[in-house]
Amino acid sequence: MERDVHDSRFRHRYLSHDALTHQLKAWVQAYPALAHLQSIGVSPEGREIWVLTVGREPARKRPAVWVDGNMHGTELAGSSVALAVAEAALALHTDALPLPEELPEHLHRFLQDVLFYVCPRISPDGAEQVLRQGGFVRSAPRRSPEGTTAPYWRAHDLDGDGRCRYLRVKDEAGDFVASPEAPGLMLPRRLDDPPPYWRLYPEGLIEHWDGETIPEPEWLAGVPDFNRNFPWSWRPEPEQVGAGPYPGSEPEARAVIDFAVTHPNLYAWLNLHTFGGVFIRPLIDAPDSRMDQRDLALYRQLEAWGRVQVGYPSVSGFEEFTYQPDTPLHGDLTEFAYHQRGCLAQVCELWDLFQRMSRPRPKRFVEHYSALDREDMEWLARWDREHNRGRLFRPWQAVRHPQLGEVEVGGLDPVNGLWNPPPEELPAICQSVAGYWLRVAAMLPRLAIADTRCTPLGAGHWELRVTVENRGYLPTHGANAARERPWNTGVEASLSVVGCRLRQPEQARQTLGHLAGWGRGLGEASQMPWFQRSGGNAHQATARWILQGEGEVTLRLGGPRLGRLTRTIGVPTPPEPNKRAERGDA
Repeated sequence: MERDVHDSRFRHRYLSHDALTHQLKAWVQAYPALAHLQSIGVSPEGREIWVLTVGREPARKRPAVWVDGNMHGTELAGSSVALAVAEAALALHTDALPLPEELPEHLHRFLQDVLFYVCPRISPDGAEQVLRQGGFVRSAPRRSPEGTTAPYWRAHDLDGDGRCRYLRVKDEAGDFVASPEAPGLMLPRRLDDPPPYWRLYPEGLIEHWDGETIPEPEWLAGVPDFNRNFPWSWRPEPEQVGAGPYPGSEPEARAVIDFAVTHPNLYAWLNLHTFGGVFIRPLIDAPDSRMDQRDLALYRQLEAWGRVQVGYPSVSGFEEFTYQPDTPLHGDLTEFAYHQRGCLAQVCELWDLFQRMSRPRPKRFVEHYSALDREDMEWLARWDREHNRGRLFRPWQAVRHPQLGEVEVGGLDPVNGLWNPPPEELPAICQSVAGYWLRVAAMLPRLAIADTRCTPLGAGHWELRVTVENRGYLPTHGANAARERPWNTGVEASLSVVGCRLRQPEQARQTLGHLAGWGRGLGEASQMPWFQRSGGNAHQATARWILQGEGEVTLRLGGPRLGRLTRTIGVPTPPEPNKRAERGDA
């Protein structure tokens, strides 16, 4: 067990579902007081969708952060980095595991009371197919019921090497040529290129083939995309390709939605993807000028940390990451988490391949994915030989295709080195992103009882006055985008009595509302040296009760996002300040 807990295999290779499950269960067995494992759903192929909760008293609700990975089948690195975040959260409580970086003592103490929810693999079916045979899997290896009659390519290993790469067919009207310098590398055809010319398809078979029509390989059409299946700004097919028949129609997406709705204590959300080396933040459907400017300032702080901790820039989803300018994507997970659940939510596209290539940043970051020229592709082949153990490209081999006749199979297998970083690069990526996410987790609100006073009023009556405050960076409502949601309630105070009695029993429960945080993000005017100022005492609220007689009262403060504090107070002799410790109450 000691080896299973501490060998961190996920930092050096991509784990199967069984191996991932084994790692999660090993942590739970080793640290039962810190880790709780639950299945939030089961995939259509029968695999559990796991969420690991990490923190002292993991069942006790209080402010929490979420991280998920492998929403898309090919994007395996997200699972490894999510597991690294889980390991970092455990390391906050034990010296047996390494922290990503040394933390100041006050931050370390603060983070020990934060809950971490880690869902390392949203699409276990998709990841399993990619690990087993390769080939492109957007989210899961299944098709939408509406799209099963048209011809489409189905991945199939034709040459028996265990991987699905590409097949090429010689054709005078072909649009690709072979690189003369790198075996297996195909290049877009130019006017002055001599023959032979080739057509390029995924290694596989054509389903519903009519004996004549060769379909264009699909990216999204006819298959579900979990990142288009969430309720915020959802649009149906064909307006949004991959959307599914209705929001949450895919069981994997529905499991995440249900968890988020039943856990209002979430304040920050990290959705891990590959590749590109960039953080993507809201808004995805409008420019920054239409974003809540207080939220934008918070995201500027995240951007600064992301550059320092991870080395990735941050971009607006709308301004730099729509596939077609001014054409928003719909049904996005981070938009759901931001607008509907009040989280500081962002995507991290792991693996900064473009930066490794020293490519200049285009006007819109997303243009990186369509702007490689021949020199870039040949650089990639050289890099693969020198730094990636030749995992990407393989020479072509002649085979007989059962439908197309004589073809050649080989070329590119993008799983290790393109869609995901080489396993040798994983440890550094895990380290940097886990350290970054600890810093974001340190922004969460923290409820505290600042003062309790029991003042005599005469004739056996007393005024109990309790001041509660938020000592955290973020306000108790989280992102301003979701402040007015009906579920996003603030601080409530309630009092129960023994011996004495309340003069106005209807005031036993009082609503105190939301409390400001001390943080403002970056670029906020009140921080500027020409007129620096604090926001008054909006981080505090006070509850008052009139009591009669002697006895004892139990005070409960908090709410569904914040957890609850409990304190017992004697009447008429209150405790001296700070003599009685408040305790968390699940």
